[in-house]
Amino acid sequence: MKDQNCGYCMREEKPELLDGFGIFICKLSVSDLILFKEQSHPGRCIVAYKDHVSELTDISEEEHNAFFADVAKASKAIHAAFHPDKVNYGAYGDTGRHLHFHLAPKYRDGYEWGGVFEMNPGKTLLTAEEYADMIARIKAELVKL
Repeated sequence: MKDQNCGYCMREEKPELLDGFGIFICKLSVSDLILFKEQSHPGRCIVAYKDHVSELTDISEEEHNAFFADVAKASKAIHAAFHPDKVNYGAYGDTGRHLHFHLAPKYRDGYEWGGVFEMNPGKTLLTAEEYADMIARIKAELVKL
């Protein structure tokens, strides 16, 4: 079931919802990989589960394992493309209630090293060309996996 107001669910039917915060990169096995537009943490992405469910407990063990495999695959691609010192993982959804993970690359000499990342600091937005370059780098690493 789709939520008509959810950017993840409605990315094809209402692209403006996703466009407010992200750019679709590709489908993974049971989820979508999305580049987060706010790039204070270069390479920050979202892995959003294919269906509108709120909790990990709402999916089967098989789907749970596939979802975490997608998160791991996306993280490997981010590590290979951007070489962060650490990737932080955040699962929220208090308001959106669509199962997703934020993958926030952290860099020792970068923004918020040693602290919890802000959800949307609004400090670093890129040009269309810079977003396209980031997406190409991630896709190039995904095909190697």
